[in-house]
Amino acid sequence: MAAVAIPASAVSAQQTGETDPITVSGQLPETLEGLPEGPELKGFIAARRGGQMQVAGDDGASTVVLVAPSTEIRSSGGFLGLDKDNLAADSLLNGLPVKVETVQWGGGLIATKVKLKEKNLETASMIRNGTAQRFGEHDTAIAENAAATEALRGRFGDIDQYNIKATTDIYFDTGKWAISSEDVSQLCAAAHEASGIDNALLLVVGYTDSVGNEDYNQVLSEKRAGKVVNTLQQKCGWAPYRMLTPTGMSEADPAADNATPQGRAQNRRVAVNILVSKAVDGMEQPGG
Repeated sequence: MAAVAIPASAVSAQQTGETDPITVSGQLPETLEGLPEGPELKGFIAARRGGQMQVAGDDGASTVVLVAPSTEIRSSGGFLGLDKDNLAADSLLNGLPVKVETVQWGGGLIATKVKLKEKNLETASMIRNGTAQRFGEHDTAIAENAAATEALRGRFGDIDQYNIKATTDIYFDTGKWAISSEDVSQLCAAAHEASGIDNALLLVVGYTDSVGNEDYNQVLSEKRAGKVVNTLQQKCGWAPYRMLTPTGMSEADPAADNATPQGRAQNRRVAVNILVSKAVDGMEQPGG
């Protein structure tokens, strides 16, 4: 892989909640054969800088590894690129879910294999190209790009990784998921507010009251969330790449007591959360 020619001899691969640089001097080994096996990492690419890659796991821990010239990058459909021995460094985009095999070297870790799914790469490339937020080997964390590619996590994820800037609740009649004209106005107002916040994403979560069985309420909460997402995108002009995958939470996390009609009415809702990743919240723009 033509990823990284970086100076290196002593490496410090750290597991933290922050992006910690690797201190490197000398040269990476030409071959990784014979080096002690390191841990297998599963998560998503949280940051890239030069030959360094930070992998954030589902447990919240982050591990910084080096990408060597001999590191293999594979997708579910085979090797990426036409030249199997000279792959483009920008195949490893921020936000991509990855599985990384490593070896130990110099007190840290070097990636021997990086596996990802072709469909995730295509989505990441679309986000990067569609938002004109391209980044290369020498770019430092560009806030807009980091926020957009966060959406590739494609699921509710760990809410603790985000700051909630505002929440708009839309309420529904029993067993219904229809959106009124008043609801449309509220949703478009929320989208307008979010558009004024740098790096903002929307997370839409649907809920029900306790009436009905669990399976029915799960489907109902998903339909409500889906209807709100469609309205935000089709009538309010909110870009799909700035939205985390909606989720239905059924009866979970009630806003009020389900024992009363008033409480159940408050629980039949969809919450539209304006989020900013803690990794980029408050970051200053270059030159700012």
